[in-house]
Amino acid sequence: MPRLTVEGVGQFDVPQDKRLVLALEDEASIDQLHACGGNARCTTCRVEFISGEPDQMTVAEKNLLAARGLSGIRLSCQIICRHDMEVRAISRLEGSGRKDAGGRPANEIQPQPVEWTNK
Repeated sequence: MPRLTVEGVGQFDVPQDKRLVLALEDEASIDQLHACGGNARCTTCRVEFISGEPDQMTVAEKNLLAARGLSGIRLSCQIICRHDMEVRAISRLEGSGRKDAGGRPANEIQPQPVEWTNK
């Protein structure tokens, strides 16, 4: 079972292959934003990796980050918990001015079909 460490929050055991966005909500009880419902369209589910960043990413994540000119962050909706990792939750509902975090993301990465590429 992978161990998720969230800076300033704690350490949590996460079910194998769970989406990071859902692990942040369910196991860590973080008010993680995901305005598009975890579909790699909005970038509100941003996290910074302290350690354990996956070597691969979805093509959808790579394209969206490139289109927005973003670097040094990852989209928690596009990451699967397969090994230990430590993150900084930088995109939270508190202080965002949004009425809610967004619709609950599906258990599987969206949009389908998922294509993987190197970072």
